[in-house]
Amino acid sequence: MTQEVTSIEEFREIIDSNTWVTVVDFFATWCWPCKMLSPIMEELSEEHKDITFLKVDVDELPDLAWEYWITAMPTIVFIKDWEVIDTVVWAYPKEVFEEKLASEEGQLRSNSLKDQVTWISDEE
Repeated sequence: MTQEVTSIEEFREIIDSNTWVTVVDFFATWCWPCKMLSPIMEELSEEHKDITFLKVDVDELPDLAWEYWITAMPTIVFIKDWEVIDTVVWAYPKEVFEEKLASEEGQLRSNSLKDQVTWISDEE
């Protein structure tokens, strides 16, 4: 289940107590792509119970959004031991996020979305 964070203190407590990966969905209530992504994040949270999924409303917690350099919504930030290990900006299909969460040893893959795209210039 995805937990909506209501304060910076609550966010810090959750990150401090988490020993593995935390997936943070920075969203806005007026953002249509955020509304499209919300059920995907909810599904992923049900499928990956060992991972903490958080939602942060950027309008309610602008200082936290600023701290993580959130400039577009939705932005999904993957955090481990207080370090941002990956970021996805925009509402991509569920498969993109499943790829980010999958690995042989239970660690988040660090490859970025751009590495998953074959550029036309690379084919020449």
